[in-house]
Amino acid sequence: MLLKDKKALILGVANNKSIAYGVADIFKKNGASLAFSYVGEPLKKRVEPISQELGGDFIFDCDVTSDEQISVAADLVKSRWGQVDVLVHSVAFANRDDLQGRFIDTSREGFSLALDVSAYSLAAVCHAFEPLFSRDASVMTMTYYGSQKAITNYNVMGVAKAALEASVRYLAVDLGPRGIRVNAISAGPIKTLAASGITGFKTILSTIEEKAPLKRNVDQEDVGKAALFLASDLSSGTTGEVLYVDCGYNIMGI
Repeated sequence: MLLKDKKALILGVANNKSIAYGVADIFKKNGASLAFSYVGEPLKKRVEPISQELGGDFIFDCDVTSDEQISVAADLVKSRWGQVDVLVHSVAFANRDDLQGRFIDTSREGFSLALDVSAYSLAAVCHAFEPLFSRDASVMTMTYYGSQKAITNYNVMGVAKAALEASVRYLAVDLGPRGIRVNAISAGPIKTLAASGITGFKTILSTIEEKAPLKRNVDQEDVGKAALFLASDLSSGTTGEVLYVDCGYNIMGI
């Protein structure tokens, strides 16, 4: 098993349809110990049964917009595990109104919120957990092709994902001297709770099926397998990268 004796934190699992769930499932099957974050009591009720199903060691409250909560979470993880071998950051949010219409109409508040939750949070979490990362630990986050190309109705989230990908490169430099790898997975569209907020999502799915080289959309398992590669020693020489898992759609031109 590729992750035997590894301790993996999963940030951002929402339900059993989410990308983070698929990643956690693959990790568990490959021997990892798991812990899951949630935000507030309503989401705790969703995450708790998922943790139980996947044999998680514990769950913990962590609002990534609060440095204090992130610090408390790091202290809790230290007391329970001592160290972290893998951190999966699958956290993003933007106001629904900012995921339709014109990007130019994005409010200052909406822009700040999207960038804070979806991009800055990775740096904030890495800063707090840096002392807990084992040597050769792996950090990964989830991005999307809308960071590179203008995708209808993706709007401010595309800008946030572009900032997230740039953050991956800079964090890779900061943490690299300790052997810690930082990468991103750019997954194709998957029917998740987050995706449901994007207007015209069904059209995006059908476009991928028509134009991607593999003529299909990806699923949770596809992304989980890529995450397993990044979490394991198989990716020992890979850092600062964006790994596309989108059936090849990103390579296509006209």
